[in-house]
Amino acid sequence: MVALTAPLRFDVISLFPEFFLSPLQSGLLGKALDRGIAEVHITNPRSFATDKHRRVDDEPYGGGAGMLMKPEPIFAAVESLPRLPKQEIILMTPQGEPLQQALMQTLAADYDQIVIICGHYEGVDERVLHLVTREVSLGDFVLTCGEIPALALVNGITRLRPGTVGKADSLKYESFEAGLLDYPQYTRPASFRGWQVPEVLRSGNHGAIARWRQQQQQIRTQARRPDLYQQWLEQSDLESQ
Repeated sequence: MVALTAPLRFDVISLFPEFFLSPLQSGLLGKALDRGIAEVHITNPRSFATDKHRRVDDEPYGGGAGMLMKPEPIFAAVESLPRLPKQEIILMTPQGEPLQQALMQTLAADYDQIVIICGHYEGVDERVLHLVTREVSLGDFVLTCGEIPALALVNGITRLRPGTVGKADSLKYESFEAGLLDYPQYTRPASFRGWQVPEVLRSGNHGAIARWRQQQQQIRTQARRPDLYQQWLEQSDLESQ
């Protein structure tokens, strides 16, 4: 687990700070922020626009559809922030590396400040890439704004910090944590509309339950995510050598 010495600081560069109001106050994320496990600061790049219309976008050189976010307000917004020793500056973009659990684990463990730039329109001026240290994508699709993937990043990282999730051991057995999808889970009643909870889960035999869960993880991953299952097999072979 991550050794917690200070709150993990998130600085989100966003044209729409109001987008984050309700999500940052809700559920486990809201409780984690209240307890000082992490803190989120929103900076609007429009506040750093210098023209009378406070423009943050302009037409792309060479023509084309849509508008691009200008570099000056973004640079000014980021440079206005306090700089902690272990800082990562992330641009949320469909062109970035896929957001995976391993990346969130790294960000939760190795950094004390994460700056997230939310793109809009047709994206950002290419020169903004000289500012960022990492580009991240939520997946192979396009959204209307970068705030949605930014919120996913804040949520996924914060929940890995000690104290956010009540039972820390529960993090060890989730999908992707061990390279496999999660096993099936059941609660009361034992019978619902003819569907029964597997007998092994009601047996009280913890060894048998553990073996069943591991087997189910492998079966489920092989059926639903054969790509992950192949990676897991390869990694298991390496570890056994």
